[in-house]
Amino acid sequence: MVAVIDYNAGNIRSVLYALERIGVEHVLTSDHDVIRAADKVIFPGVGAAASTMAHLNETGLSDLIRSLTQPVFGICVGMQLLCSHSEEGDVPCIGVFPERVRKFVPTDGEKVPHMGWNDVSLTEKNDWVSDSVNGTYCYYVHSYYVEAGPDTVATTAYCGKTFAAMMQKDNFYAAQFHPEKSAAAGEQILRDFLAL
Repeated sequence: MVAVIDYNAGNIRSVLYALERIGVEHVLTSDHDVIRAADKVIFPGVGAAASTMAHLNETGLSDLIRSLTQPVFGICVGMQLLCSHSEEGDVPCIGVFPERVRKFVPTDGEKVPHMGWNDVSLTEKNDWVSDSVNGTYCYYVHSYYVEAGPDTVATTAYCGKTFAAMMQKDNFYAAQFHPEKSAAAGEQILRDFLAL
């Protein structure tokens, strides 16, 4: 069973539809016991870091997520909130990854938010995503990015920055883009996570 964390965030339904398409049994829940007992956990969403972290702290979900031992997949804001700190609202985050979340500064010809298809370049640290994903294009929608660091397993470049497109540390996995909206490459990434 895959538990999809239900919290103060938007765009969660698209993840549920993606899991339905590939025939994976799943539940949308904020119940701590159900999340703790799940085989895999997905932490997706779109939203503002400060208000979302406030909700996670109030409900105890931040401590719960930090304590999970099964594979956990953070998507978009889910990835950013797994980091140590976000410039969006100047808020401490869950702290699984030591990296910090920064705001894009627009450059000539590139606007913020970063919205649309961009490539994914796997790094030598990757050992969970299929090699077929390397160089493919995935769908991004974000104004903040995670600095590339020791946990980066894939990168993307935008606004003059090469940043973390995917991350992994211990049992935590993450993607800045939306695999559920990224066609065949995104489906492969979801399947790779579910096969862990």
